[in-house]
Amino acid sequence: MAKGPTPGHGPLTGVRVVELAGIGPGPFAAMLLADLGADVVRVDRPGGAGLGIDPAHDLTNRNKRSVVLDLKSDEGPARVLDLVERADILVEGYRPGVAERLGVGPGACLARNPQLVYGRMTGWGQDGPLADRAGHDIAYIALTGTLSMIGRPDEPPTVPANLVGDYAGGSLYLVVGVLAALQHARAHGEGQVVDAAIVDGAAHLATMIHGMFAAGSWQDRRGANLLDGGCPFYGTYATSDGGHMAVGPLEGRFYAEFARLLGIADAFPDRWDLARWDELRAAVTERFLTRTRAEWTEVFAGTDACVAPVLSLGEAPHHPHLAARSTFVEHGGRTQPAPAPRFSATPVSVRTGPALPGADTEAVAADWEVPGLRPTPRD
Repeated sequence: MAKGPTPGHGPLTGVRVVELAGIGPGPFAAMLLADLGADVVRVDRPGGAGLGIDPAHDLTNRNKRSVVLDLKSDEGPARVLDLVERADILVEGYRPGVAERLGVGPGACLARNPQLVYGRMTGWGQDGPLADRAGHDIAYIALTGTLSMIGRPDEPPTVPANLVGDYAGGSLYLVVGVLAALQHARAHGEGQVVDAAIVDGAAHLATMIHGMFAAGSWQDRRGANLLDGGCPFYGTYATSDGGHMAVGPLEGRFYAEFARLLGIADAFPDRWDLARWDELRAAVTERFLTRTRAEWTEVFAGTDACVAPVLSLGEAPHHPHLAARSTFVEHGGRTQPAPAPRFSATPVSVRTGPALPGADTEAVAADWEVPGLRPTPRD
């Protein structure tokens, strides 16, 4: 008889996380942990963060709980340390030295809980000449060379939102790091500090490209390579109605199907004739401009030509494939990406909407056995 799902809300059920409120990659990393089932308590500051959207719409705070503590007060740091004593992981995104000055740095936290995993999320890292400088996603990916690869060769580099730096190079590496350190802590009883720097992660993401560059199969300039838009059969093309189609038939049999359906198979029998790539690009451009995005989507539907319509944020949740997989879900009237990845024995879900600052103080005080979180009654 097959076993049913393990009780709980994901594979991290039972893991306790303290998140010291910040912006960008720290909250997203804590959301990933919460999506996977961890009990994440976000310590919000009075008055809220300096940047950010209305807390009621901040989806990176879903599946979490919130308490409000003033870390600049006499009692604030002590209450954080009370939470730390009962936590498995702490996540903070201050500049180097700030947590220490507030009294909640690694030294104080590990003294209270020697098995704690202390996750630090920064752009530049905890050391180095730029460690104390301000910065944002775009600067981090600029210095690592990652930004230089994105965009057309005759235009400035294209800004990929804050996905490559903050979230891919930052949040995802922090989550990998704290979970690896948690495994070590549980096996050996030893906590540690995880220094997750966006510059490190963004550089690491390009490992394959650096290997190709060393081998001479990648040119150190935009729009001149197989995967950066330099190849005419790996890129995007406009359609007659102003839409776009994404094209990526790298393998021979996929390209053959693409060329046949597009109607250029006879004109360009050798796709690896680099001398004719500009001519091939022009032909592909011209063909796509003869029909609408919907018409080309229908032409390539059900084929292995590796062609897809470029959908907007609003359109994506309604695509039949994504709808069938419930890649997007609705919770509290907000359509949002579902937790990922998926687990056969410990399924994950959006359990609660964005945690509102301080809304969960009573529940956290009881569940974590930290009565000091409750406001002191006034006469």
